[in-house]
Amino acid sequence: MVASKIVMASLSLTHRRALTCAATASAAYPARLVPHPPDLIKWVRKEGGFVHQAVKIAQQHDETIGLGLVASEDIPKGSDLIALPHHIPLSFEFDHPVLSNLARKVPEELWAMKLGLKLLQERAKVGSFWWPYISNLPETYSIPIFFPGEDIRNLQYAPLLHQMLAIFFYQVNKRCRFLLDFDREVRHALENLKLDDHPFGGQNVDASSLGWAMSAVSSRAFRLHGKKLLDGTHNNVPMMLPLIDMCNHSFNPNSQIVQEQDAGNLKILVVAETAIKQNDPLVLNYGCLNNDLFLLDYGFVIPSNPYDCIELKYDGALLDAASMAAGISSPNFSAPALWQKEVLSQLNLEGEASILKVSLGGPELVEGRLLAALRVLLASDMETVHKHDLNALKSLSAEAPLGIANEVAAFRTIIALCVIALGHFPTKIMDDESLLKQGVSGSTELAIQFRMQKKSLIIDVMRNLTRRVKSLSSKGATAQG
Repeated sequence: MVASKIVMASLSLTHRRALTCAATASAAYPARLVPHPPDLIKWVRKEGGFVHQAVKIAQQHDETIGLGLVASEDIPKGSDLIALPHHIPLSFEFDHPVLSNLARKVPEELWAMKLGLKLLQERAKVGSFWWPYISNLPETYSIPIFFPGEDIRNLQYAPLLHQMLAIFFYQVNKRCRFLLDFDREVRHALENLKLDDHPFGGQNVDASSLGWAMSAVSSRAFRLHGKKLLDGTHNNVPMMLPLIDMCNHSFNPNSQIVQEQDAGNLKILVVAETAIKQNDPLVLNYGCLNNDLFLLDYGFVIPSNPYDCIELKYDGALLDAASMAAGISSPNFSAPALWQKEVLSQLNLEGEASILKVSLGGPELVEGRLLAALRVLLASDMETVHKHDLNALKSLSAEAPLGIANEVAAFRTIIALCVIALGHFPTKIMDDESLLKQGVSGSTELAIQFRMQKKSLIIDVMRNLTRRVKSLSSKGATAQG
């Protein structure tokens, strides 16, 4: 595994504070880049933007969230809250050949680093137009690429169920490896450059500063509609939106971002989606994401996240063990019949192009492909299975399409799978709660919260399916009576 903690070195950017980028030492929100940065609201207004008189920057009630935007008085629904003219957002439009060449070496999935290069350039530039914004950015970010190795282990999220590297850890390691490799690319590109040709004003840029920039962008940038394409769609353009990016997240937002054209130029607004009461925070929906993505990109975990899930590897031998543990006789998962293999192929769970990652939790509760596979493999009658559309077999709302006994067996197998998953966590939720009460570092707290939410999710799936089993068993008993 790639080292999860980048060696932290300072980035001395002329008259700026030295940049360090490590997980915060406590749960408190990290300091901003300078002790007393310029007033961001005044700057936006000075540059021709609009900020509603009731919108203020303030510490949130939950101190771990830090600063955010709040309403100092009641704001009616439909009110314009913030408007940014086209020249205020920060996007990656490079006018420097060295940065352009470096940006081309960044994989598209790590787009945050492209915009991060522009952010670092502006931070290094004395008198940058965006300095009033940049100086208000956090000095550190509590995301996993900056976790100590111990806290990566504290996540405890790669139970043996997966049998291959969990997607979450893969992404953490991929980003760490990229930063170390890209650090060498940047150093090589900056070698022997004259000061006038240096995109960072002669300042040293290392893995630490690159990590800070990528974290700042991934946690704050918005992907907005760009130019209209020939097919009528728009390309996505990542932008950093000063002040707007201080709106925190909620799945029940009271604000929304709107794009408008003003005399041919882009104008970005935040509008009150609902009436906002005095002292309420202004919140946007960052997306229907699971906690893996929230932690990876934003550095926080959502309790009881309705979109959270656990990812498992579809494995016949493991499912055999789970069904036997559940008391299901003659499981057939590791040696399916030919007709069952054909159905598995249609579900992309069999064959060379198979996608074996399946999930539990989230809106589906049980991923449709997994549910259909269990129903089919626990069935003995090929004709009965072929009478049903594949979508019906994948749907949890399609109650017992292959009969009550088949449905109960499928649910009991998943419940047993959940028991196995819980058994591979080295701690229980009560142990985690006890650790949090003792007081831990910010990154350790995040790691513990993350694994607690995964365990709670598994337990919720078990409870939901147990209720369904009881209901089905009751119906079966009534039918027999």
